[in-house]
Amino acid sequence: MSIVLDIIISGVISGSIYALLAIGFSLIFGVARIVNIAHTAFYMVAAYCIYAVTNYLGWPAVPAMFIAVIFSVILGMVTYKLLLNPIREHEGAVLIATIAIAMIFEQVMSLIFTGTFLSVPKLVEDYFTIFGVKVFYQQLLTLGAALAIMLVLLLFLFKTKLGLAVRSTAQDREVANLMGINESFVAMITMGISVGLAAITGAIVVPLTILEPHMWTPPLIMMMAVVVLGGLGSLKGSFVGAYILGFAEAIVVFAFPMGAFLKGSVALSIMILVLIIRPEGLFGVYFEEER
Repeated sequence: MSIVLDIIISGVISGSIYALLAIGFSLIFGVARIVNIAHTAFYMVAAYCIYAVTNYLGWPAVPAMFIAVIFSVILGMVTYKLLLNPIREHEGAVLIATIAIAMIFEQVMSLIFTGTFLSVPKLVEDYFTIFGVKVFYQQLLTLGAALAIMLVLLLFLFKTKLGLAVRSTAQDREVANLMGINESFVAMITMGISVGLAAITGAIVVPLTILEPHMWTPPLIMMMAVVVLGGLGSLKGSFVGAYILGFAEAIVVFAFPMGAFLKGSVALSIMILVLIIRPEGLFGVYFEEER
């Protein structure tokens, strides 16, 4: 019973974190057709920003999280406007540029904070026990925050005019332009939302993880696996794929010896298997030229 509970808790938390990252990635891909490899680098920037504000300025953790998210969103929108928008129509150039941006962020974090492993105190230290399993309040807080953010994003996309503009642009940019939607503005706002989701993920995860300059690469691999599994550009696919891989990862960790070293391999194997059976992913569609 304890193993089952461990799998459920870990799977839901991991799935929610992967969903936040993957949905943000899918949003900017759907609207601007940008494969943003630097997406999880903003996750890292937000985490380090929280560390800096709490340790160097002495601010409480919650205000530091808001500062980190705002800073990351502004940084993301400026990066898009100055570096990505001018080359947006050249997919190969954008891909290389986002890799370069991620590596620049990594090097800057290394220079400022060195390669030392750092940590941020938990917002809530206590825990309770159920069926012999320790459930930390910080884990529940992380899960609740992730689910709340996804709910807010859903309401934004389906209940606001700007959300409608984002969905319309993602569906067909040319038609959106003909309908009077400022596609360039919508793309920049979407970049801000996308980076904001990555930053929020970093903010809610940072008390549960270790800060180091390479911390952006493991979630990048899992996020890409989720996006490809669910279907590139599909928000529904990103959501479902995130929980599939989250629970697969949890099962491997808790049910198999040395599972912690195999969880990434198993998750990626599931992705490859799905692609062999259904190359467009679970909820994706073939690109126009393939129809």
